[in-house]
Amino acid sequence: MNSLSPNFADASPGMAELRPCAVLLLPGCSLLALAGVLEALQAVNDLQLDARYVAELRSADGGLVKCGSLALPTIALADQAAWHAVLLLSGEGAMPSLALLQWLREQATAGVALAGIDGGSAVLAEAGLLAAERATVNAHLAEALQDEFPDVVWSGNVWEINADASRLSCAGGSASLDLMIAWLGRSHGERLAQDLTLKLGLERARGRDERQRRPVAEQRGGSPKLAEALSLMEANLAEPLPTEDVARLVGVSRRQLERLFKQHLDALPSRYYLELRLNRARRLLQQSGQSILQIGLSCGFSSGPHFSNAYKAHFDKTPRDERSQRAIAWRRPAGDPT
Repeated sequence: MNSLSPNFADASPGMAELRPCAVLLLPGCSLLALAGVLEALQAVNDLQLDARYVAELRSADGGLVKCGSLALPTIALADQAAWHAVLLLSGEGAMPSLALLQWLREQATAGVALAGIDGGSAVLAEAGLLAAERATVNAHLAEALQDEFPDVVWSGNVWEINADASRLSCAGGSASLDLMIAWLGRSHGERLAQDLTLKLGLERARGRDERQRRPVAEQRGGSPKLAEALSLMEANLAEPLPTEDVARLVGVSRRQLERLFKQHLDALPSRYYLELRLNRARRLLQQSGQSILQIGLSCGFSSGPHFSNAYKAHFDKTPRDERSQRAIAWRRPAGDPT
């Protein structure tokens, strides 16, 4: 049993049903998300006697796995353990092997509940296990995954659980706590979910329909006009609107719009708009298989050189440099020669 969950191993389950959970780590996974999973599993054991949850840190090959700032010891998946659930945590751009994808498919066939946490949902999608399911993922990954896996219904919610609780997913960070509370509450009742929320020190757990993040303007105490302008910009990245048009559409003058952006975002509208487009381009370069030219055009740049020059001026590297440094092709797992 892994040293991060000694209480699970030491406590006697008595007559309780044993429910072993593989906490499957891929490189770059969130330490905060992992802590949420382990804390919830430990806390639920203190609150009910029907089932005993046992957590084991696992990885495809065993050994140390980088999680946040730590390298955590794991056990390989080579054994034939019968799992109650597999809770998969992955960082951005982790490359699952073909063997790991097949192992996940075998777990699904065996009826094991599968949870994708943070980037873990992308791995489940890569294995073909989220087709026609609602799923969520860390917000900055969602756009590329929508293009890569159009058969998945990607939501922007904090967490998702399907009807029979065979597929679970959540965003990164503290969203793992919300997911675990909801999932465990399904098994043990709403009262336990409430007790678990209190035991974990939360004022409340976020519900299924809550979005991952509020609009930037709302987060920073901005005005409705600023929020409307930001929504317009985000909805028109491929064909950017002139600042005058944005101001006209939200019902303010160009000067008023510039004051709002300066006050709340410390930037001119045109500069902020350009950064939105470049940041989207960067995500697509890192996470999608589209060509560099396709990405540039989809982010509102008129040509390859225009895109390359703007990208280099902002990030101090060209789009080609970005892709060569952080090639994240979800369709090509490690070991695939293509």
